[in-house]
Amino acid sequence: MYTSSVHIKKKNMLVISTRDFREKQGEYLRMVKNGKDIVLKSRNNGSFKITPITDDDSLVKNEHILAPDGELARAITMDELLSGVKSDLREIFRKGDQ
Repeated sequence: MYTSSVHIKKKNMLVISTRDFREKQGEYLRMVKNGKDIVLKSRNNGSFKITPITDDDSLVKNEHILAPDGELARAITMDELLSGVKSDLREIFRKGDQ
C-alpha cells in the first residue's frame, strides 16, 4: 500500500495508490468533496489529481449562456427549421429546372 502526505506548491496533498483508492474510494471522494487535495499515483499511468466538478466545469460556460429576452419569442424548433430548409431547397431546384 502506497499512501503518503507530501508538500507540493504550499498545499498538503495526500498521495495514494490506485489499489488504496479502490479499497477506500468512498472515503477519498468524501475527503476531496470536503476540500482535501488528493493525488492518485499509478505505476503504469502516471499521477492524477482528483477534483470535484463545479458549475464552471460544463461544456458551455455559464458566461456564454444567454438569458431569455424578447427575442426568445422568435425562436423556432429544429423541426420548424428543417421544414423551412426543405421548402427553400424545393423552391431553389424548381427555379433551376425552368
